[in-house]
Amino acid sequence: MNPWKVISEEDVESIHHATLRVLSETGIVLTHSGIRKQLLDAGSTIKEERVLLPPEMVEKALADCGKKVTIVGRNGKEIVLGNGTLHWHNLGGARDIFDSRTGQSCPAVLQDIRDSTRLLDALDQVNTITPFFTPQDVPGEIMSLAMYRHALPHTTKPLQGPGIQTAQEVKYTVRMAEVIGPVEKVLTLSASPISPLTFPTDLVDSMVEIARNGIPFGPLPCPTAGTTAPLSLAGALTQQNAEVLASIVIMQLVNPGLPIIYCGRLAMMEPRTGISVWGGIELGIASAATVQISHRYNLPVNVYGLTTNAHTLDIQNGYERSLNAILPALAGADELSGVGEMEAGVMGSYAQMVCDNEIAASVRRVMRGFYVDEDSLAVEVIGEVMNGSGNFIAERHTVNYLRSGEILFSKLSERRAFNEWDRAGRKEFADNAQAQAEHILAKHQVPPLEEVQEKELDKIIIAAAEELE
Repeated sequence: MNPWKVISEEDVESIHHATLRVLSETGIVLTHSGIRKQLLDAGSTIKEERVLLPPEMVEKALADCGKKVTIVGRNGKEIVLGNGTLHWHNLGGARDIFDSRTGQSCPAVLQDIRDSTRLLDALDQVNTITPFFTPQDVPGEIMSLAMYRHALPHTTKPLQGPGIQTAQEVKYTVRMAEVIGPVEKVLTLSASPISPLTFPTDLVDSMVEIARNGIPFGPLPCPTAGTTAPLSLAGALTQQNAEVLASIVIMQLVNPGLPIIYCGRLAMMEPRTGISVWGGIELGIASAATVQISHRYNLPVNVYGLTTNAHTLDIQNGYERSLNAILPALAGADELSGVGEMEAGVMGSYAQMVCDNEIAASVRRVMRGFYVDEDSLAVEVIGEVMNGSGNFIAERHTVNYLRSGEILFSKLSERRAFNEWDRAGRKEFADNAQAQAEHILAKHQVPPLEEVQEKELDKIIIAAAEELE
């Protein structure tokens, strides 16, 4: 299936050239003395204390960086970003967990990290996993590290790193990843510049440590159009692109050839409240455009997919996340984020993860399309039925296409007659998802780490707590 385009190729070029102007005329706020000096030595200049990045420097960094990213799980299975395949992963860093049975939410704890990782390990549409919750029962100084440590034993899928803010967090995350395998294969990391165009010293320190370790990197700007970026979609995309490309320049300066995942997290402002909107269709449009921009640079791209501002598993939730997933998927996204997300990333739930697994399967079905050939056109089958052989249900042709996946079978949707559904207790989509989540958590077992690996992880997290708390 050819990628769908939300903007023209000429529009993509206009955004690229506008980005080069922003970086060379306005520049970035960067106070890190070492990287600042390296940039100046390489041809950057200073204007009003901002570092100006010349177009040729940006173009060289784009040419140098790795264009494919391979992530390996501890079962040895590889996920390749940049080979034209769509992959899915979950939201990372939700604060609260929603219970669809009670309709209430509460702060997440470490056990929720373990359980969510194990559930995601079992869901067939989820390809890679990010530590889902920010557990409130551990000190903030080691929260990101605890998220990674307590996710590792509960999946054999590729586990992407948590959000990183300091070089010390990078150091300890690397040590934990090395317990599983070569760090450049089993780990990816992201770091977020502050919009607009600001790179604090601690952030740059962490980026330098990531690059030195050869870890595939995803610059993760999170601008909000109307508050921390222009309200116009073209302007917001230009600024987001500038923040990504500036990050790439820094990483390639430290380690030329480092593999890059182009990440976009552009959201919109709700004009009536000022909050960030993750459910509006503009997010899906922006994500689709981000896919086109990243592919202009031949980089794999990860954008929002399954997102909503809804507080429960209702109609708003379903239509917002489905629309915002299908647009970037059709545009050719390499990886879509958001499995399990609710309330603009503040909350998640086990039932939502199961719902999203089914939505992801439906999106994949759309992407697969259907074949038109001699057999599928079914001219002879139509003739046989019309000549009195019975009906299509009895035809071998029908059986063959049922087995081939022509129709996607839902595990959650209600497709019985009303009376039958009523007699069965009127269970809805969310009820079925919650029941399936509970069943999976009761039954699914993940091969454990070796005892020596568990002890080493404990040793690392204790050392991190002693240094950082």
